[in-house]
Parts: sequence; C-alpha cells; structure tokens
Amino acid sequence: MTLFEDLRGGLVVSCQPLPDEPDDPMRNPYLQARVAAAAAMGGAVAIRANGLADITAIRAAVAVPVIGLAKHGTAGVFITPTPAHAVQVATAGAHIVAVDATDRPRPDGGMFADTVRAVHAHTTALVLADVSTLREGLAAADAGADAVATTLSGYTSGRPATDRPDLELVARLAELLPVPVIAEGRYRTAEQIGHAFDAGAHAVVMGNAITSPLWITRRLIPATPRGAGRPRCGQPGQR
Repeated sequence: MTLFEDLRGGLVVSCQPLPDEPDDPMRNPYLQARVAAAAAMGGAVAIRANGLADITAIRAAVAVPVIGLAKHGTAGVFITPTPAHAVQVATAGAHIVAVDATDRPRPDGGMFADTVRAVHAHTTALVLADVSTLREGLAAADAGADAVATTLSGYTSGRPATDRPDLELVARLAELLPVPVIAEGRYRTAEQIGHAFDAGAHAVVMGNAITSPLWITRRLIPATPRGAGRPRCGQPGQR
C-alpha cells in the first residue's frame, strides 16, 4: 500500500479527451502526455489516463504514479470491463488500474473479483474500484480492491445525478472502508476539493476542469451574451 500512501492528501489530475467528442483536438497521446507533465509539475500526486497509448506516453513523461483505465463502449460497464483489459492497462505502464466495480452485468459475464485476481496475479499493479454506491464500495473492498473511488456516483441508478460531487458517499465510504477512498466525480473548484478532504477522502481526482480546454470553454460560454441559452456541459463520465 506504499503507492497509495504517496497519494495521501494530494490531488490526482485526470488527463482524458472528452469521451463523447470524437473531434476533441486533445485526443492525442503526445498532447495528453504534455498536459500530464504540466499537472505533475504543478503538484499533482498522480495522473489518471484512459487508453493504452495515452498511458504509455504519460508514464514516460511523468515521475508520479499513473492510474490507468481502458474504456470499451459507452454504456453499462465500460471502464476496464474485463480481466484482459485490466492486465493490458497494467502492461501499458499503469501503476494502478481503475476498474468499474458497480453491480451491473459485465460484458464477459464475470465478476469484479475476477479482475482483481488477474491484476494481482499477473502484474505488479494495484486495483482502484470505481463505484457508484456504498454497497458497491463495501463489496469492492471485500473483493480485494486496494482502494475505492466514487467515480461513478450519479452515473448509475444507484445514486441521483447532480452537478456536484457526492460528498455524502465519500464520507460514508471513508467511515466504513479499511482501504483508501478516492473522491472523484464532478470536482471543479478548490472549495469542493477541501470539502472532500473534510469528508475523509484519501485523495481527490479532478479532470476536465483542469485538463480540457473544450470542456472548460463550453461550460463558460453560456455566461456570455453571445452564448446565452446554450446548455452547459455536464455529460456522464466527464469530470
């Protein structure tokens, strides 16, 4: 658990292009590696990244731990959905593999515990369980997850969707789990980060609000006279 101790009390920066925008100009491993290097220089204790090419490029560009994942599909369990995907993520250079640990059916019919066993047996990586509810977090820890993140709260039927972080879930998980709890999902301000640590978070992940010029611009444009009336950006899975 030394690796997660290195993350204690720190900010993890998620460097990912927008998942629902295929023309995002940031969809480039070299660019993501440069963004990650800037985040690490600024004090990020780790980088979260999606996709084997981005993970490899970022691992070569930063000295901090890399939390890797592989998204396959756009619905249901699509964050590192199978043991094979998880092992590939670790092999690409991730120190920690982020895996959907919700109670939804998995595409291979397996269980989250199968992925945990595969990662621990075949790689040196640790497993971060992305959950949406307290029950899922408890089950993930029982299944051997090395840490639990609130990444998917509000993106399943288990918790209501809001535009704000789920601080209540952070607090409940931190109270009951024997493993670190990572606060993730819709963190956009320094104040929200502080509230997460007050709730017991081990570390906090912030993504789009730091690393996506497209997301930031779209979110600000509705405040301008020219952009008044345009919907704000807040699709599921965007941090």
